[in-house]
Amino acid sequence: MPDIGEREKPYMKNIIKYSNEPIEARVISDFLPSPESLILKEKKTRVTLTLTQKSLDFFKTAAKKHSASYQAMIRRLLDYYVANQNA
Repeated sequence: MPDIGEREKPYMKNIIKYSNEPIEARVISDFLPSPESLILKEKKTRVTLTLTQKSLDFFKTAAKKHSASYQAMIRRLLDYYVANQNA
């Protein structure tokens, strides 16, 4: 088995020579939006909903598996349903 250096030699045909040329750089102000502004905020209305124990267990188990909120999962499911009804 060849040395690592021997193995790399064929790939280093063009040797880069660096010099101490000045680097032109400038500071760019913070141009990225804040994390808070990236969160999509939709108006939410609190409701009381009675689910079967089977459905609640399903969403809680799935949410725990994916480190998510079971309420958010139910909300997204309903939003998905509504979006597809309007199509």
